Amino acid sequence: MLVTAVLAAGSASAQEILSLEETVRICLLNNFDIQIARNTAEAARNDIGLGTAGFLPTLDSQGNLIYDSTQYHGRDLTGGSRDYRTYGSELSLSWTLFDGFRMFADNRRYRELAGAGDEQARDAIESSVVAAMSAYFDLVRQEQLLDVARTNRDISQARLELEEIRRSLGGASSTDLLNARVSFNNDQTLLLEQELRATIARKELNILLARDPDVPLEVRQEIDVPELPLTLAELQERSRNESAALQAARFRMQAASEQVRVVDSAFWPKLVLGGQYGYTNRSALESSGAAATVFNRDSSRTLDAAVLLQLKFNIFNGNIDRINAQNARLDAKSSALAHADIKNRISGLMYELHRTLLKQVAVVELETENTVTAEQNMQLQKERYQTGASDSLDFRDAQVNVLRARSTLINARYLARIALLNIQQLIGEIAIN
Repeated sequence: MLVTAVLAAGSASAQEILSLEETVRICLLNNFDIQIARNTAEAARNDIGLGTAGFLPTLDSQGNLIYDSTQYHGRDLTGGSRDYRTYGSELSLSWTLFDGFRMFADNRRYRELAGAGDEQARDAIESSVVAAMSAYFDLVRQEQLLDVARTNRDISQARLELEEIRRSLGGASSTDLLNARVSFNNDQTLLLEQELRATIARKELNILLARDPDVPLEVRQEIDVPELPLTLAELQERSRNESAALQAARFRMQAASEQVRVVDSAFWPKLVLGGQYGYTNRSALESSGAAATVFNRDSSRTLDAAVLLQLKFNIFNGNIDRINAQNARLDAKSSALAHADIKNRISGLMYELHRTLLKQVAVVELETENTVTAEQNMQLQKERYQTGASDSLDFRDAQVNVLRARSTLINARYLARIALLNIQQLIGEIAIN
């Protein structure tokens, strides 16, 4: 027994006691969704630059090596062939000087898309952090409910033992003993179910922290609900200015407007400056059918250079440019509508979360008082029950009232904290750095 107790104590002490701050730190470091969001945002930022927008020239080089053969016949009816070897290299320069202002619109569009990528990444990171914090608070809640269920089971066990003693002494009825046994079994079932909920909550938190689901951990048994000093109007204003989802929609709307300018550039002429510089060497290898092979030492070398200024203007391409322009304008309208929709949804969500927070805080206050009253009543009924002044049903009612009050209080604190957490995300107060 002593060895078993020591091993159990060592196992318990080895479990990690996780704070909320440490949870956020691990989530920011390990969460897979956060890493993907950061990579996506970095890829969008990589598109910003003069090169991707088309401001800079392109310079290409190529080399070639060619062997070819020519058959011929002379007056003496003898045949022969001549083999040629040609090799060379070339540099080609192309620089768009004017493309209907497309390069400027593209540059602005890439910047807007990069801004949207940053905000989308922030939204994804904030959502992952909120999910991890919610999972943390859920584990705290399930652990607190587990303590309540365990205490409730212990009370029923003590009641059952008391009824068994009374029954053995002839002072209790079979009904009281059966009721005590049924209550104990019910409370034991509730305890087993709550143990499962706590295990699942622990697994969910580990997964969000990108750790093995079976890693043992403990959390601090407290859920605080800080006061919210802002009014609903102030929260609505903050959400319009700070919400990552809304800001990402605004960047996408502006990028869609720039895309309209991009497709409109097709209706302008295009001016391109080009240049080429090349070197070619051609030599021949000659042989006849009757004579020995003879190498022709003649060769030619050429250097070519050219500069061109090209003006292009599309007259007709099957109305593709017109269709692209129409679709770009429709996309811009859709982006504006999406922005307005997200703005309206955030406003409605903020109203709902604010009302939820106020209601759950009120429930916390009421259930705190109710829990104290229920515990006092149960203590009174326990004393009366032990002295035989009240029956077991009155004691059971008091016990159930305590269980219900404690559980409601724990759930109310959890719901209030989650509502506050979601409000903080909408107003940009979730720390992700």
